[in-house]
Amino acid sequence: MNSEPVTVTAAYRVDPGRESEFYAWAIEMLNAAASLPGYLGGGVMGSGSASSQWHVLYRFEAEGPARAWDSSLERARWASRTGPFVQEKGTQRTSGLENWFKGPVRPLPPPPKWKLWLVNLSAVFPPVLIFNVLVIPFIKDTNFLLRTLALCLGVTAMVTWLVMPRLQRILKRWLYPPLQPIRGRHRRMVADGPRARR
Repeated sequence: MNSEPVTVTAAYRVDPGRESEFYAWAIEMLNAAASLPGYLGGGVMGSGSASSQWHVLYRFEAEGPARAWDSSLERARWASRTGPFVQEKGTQRTSGLENWFKGPVRPLPPPPKWKLWLVNLSAVFPPVLIFNVLVIPFIKDTNFLLRTLALCLGVTAMVTWLVMPRLQRILKRWLYPPLQPIRGRHRRMVADGPRARR
């Protein structure tokens, strides 16, 4: 069994106009994979605005954890939730650290920290405000620790399942401005074949 990091790249064909749905699905699937031991990271990559080819890649610290994710019920559940507008076209596995950086596709670079701060503030402030206006007045006589716990539970749930997924879809292009140049470069590499890699 390979003990080097393993990168798995899955190719998908996505119907035109459904890219944002696919992107949101892929990010949520990667978040599910992140809860497994040995997960090292992942990314989503499009092949260009004129193409329907997308890639989801994820990396595990060894072959064992990668195969455990591939054969897990959780992975099967996510695969069943793609919808008829997505077709999985196959996967490619590579091992070693350099393949994570030099593979057929590259993960999106992380957004600047100030953008992440602004998105987090936008996601947290409305639920905190709503909770303080609508809930806290009814539990103001309860223990301070219980009030704080209720606030954290309510706000965390709203941010995780309601606010953040929508903000990610709305602000995707703002968070990842290099996406179009990267996609264009990848599309040329696919069209030109090995000559483009020289």
